[in-house]
Amino acid sequence: MSTAADPSTTETGSRPPAAPPVGTPAGPPVGTPAAPPAGPPARTAARDAAAVLLAVAVAAAAVNLRPVVTSLGALLDPVRDGLGMSATTAGLLAAVPPLCFAVLGVCAPGLARRMGPVAVVTAAMAAIAAGVLARSFTGSAVVFLLLTALALAGVALANVLIPVVIKRHFPDRVAPMIGLYSMALSVGTSLAAATTVPLTDAMGGSWRLGLGVWGLLAVAALAVWLVVLFLRREKAGTASAAPAAAHVKLPILRSRTAWALAAFFGLQSTSAYSAMGWLPKIYHDAGVSESASGVLLALVMAVSVPVSFLLPNLAARRGDQRLYVVVLGLCGIAGFLGLMLAAGTVPWLWAVLVGLSMCAFPLALTMLGLRARTPGGVTQLSAFAQSLGYLISIPGPILMGALYQGTGRWYLPLGLLALLLVPQMLVGLRAARARHIEDEAVG
Repeated sequence: MSTAADPSTTETGSRPPAAPPVGTPAGPPVGTPAAPPAGPPARTAARDAAAVLLAVAVAAAAVNLRPVVTSLGALLDPVRDGLGMSATTAGLLAAVPPLCFAVLGVCAPGLARRMGPVAVVTAAMAAIAAGVLARSFTGSAVVFLLLTALALAGVALANVLIPVVIKRHFPDRVAPMIGLYSMALSVGTSLAAATTVPLTDAMGGSWRLGLGVWGLLAVAALAVWLVVLFLRREKAGTASAAPAAAHVKLPILRSRTAWALAAFFGLQSTSAYSAMGWLPKIYHDAGVSESASGVLLALVMAVSVPVSFLLPNLAARRGDQRLYVVVLGLCGIAGFLGLMLAAGTVPWLWAVLVGLSMCAFPLALTMLGLRARTPGGVTQLSAFAQSLGYLISIPGPILMGALYQGTGRWYLPLGLLALLLVPQMLVGLRAARARHIEDEAVG
């Protein structure tokens, strides 16, 4: 930055920093660039590099949050045979994910206050990697269940705290970062669902290798997060004043928006887990081949990949998100009613509509980031809404199976899913209003 006085400013009465000697030009010679200070550009470049690295870490973590479950679902029969697993234990495997998400999510705010969210997410990646790799070598069904729970504990903590990391480190880019996170979640879900069986076949048909290979992906994510943690800890001294204000506990139970978000999260999870668990069976019972049914499930997942990236950006620009709550709910009602009445007719259309309705998940994540003013508020809101929401979602897939077993048809289960989208839209309309939980908790 040039230190020479500008004549125009001198005429208006401002004082130049130093009077140039007589005969010295008012500015630097033509063609001689002013030398900028070395510090600020270097710091800016370092900040940009750190932000890019953290964005990569968020995406890497998100890709690993669903293969823990979806890879196991694809190989459940050989796993049961290999471990001599009873039907009861297999049923526990189906119930463990939402239960872990609900219970462990409550612990996330306390851990984040003590260790910091980046450190907790790093530990969560370590738990996922250890659990997924170790369960591939055990010969005990009980140990397999416990190691799966360890991996899911990591998933639960990351579920709650990654939106907090985004709010804290990308305060002006919450929507695009939530979009990146949601898209990476969809990619991980579809990738594990589509490739686990072919990978297992390519490696000699061993379910242990087919499950264990996803642990290597978690190890890669852990390596990235360890680098992020190391770099962030170097600067911990400059940021130590922020957490005290950010971690003020809110009386979140007094916030109607928090309750509405929890109900919205739970109802959308009910639809999503029910659809992912039963959709191939629904199509197959309607006369669609098994291979085509699997492709249609992949289509449901594929639809959510681009929409999950675009939707948070679009939703954040509106201030409130009520329009998207209604549009996604209506897509789900149309999709489930289409499956109920004519699953074998234009089956791709029902898959697309159901896939669109499942984009209520990135919408819910977006609202978690927008409904609180501070990272501490997002931590508490995310833990509350996700923990209660996953508890709400537990009975859904079980009730669907019971209704199907009792009637032998899919009319009642699919009618129930369509009906549940009505209260989902109603609570979503309340959760999508442009307000903050801090204001409601205080007021």
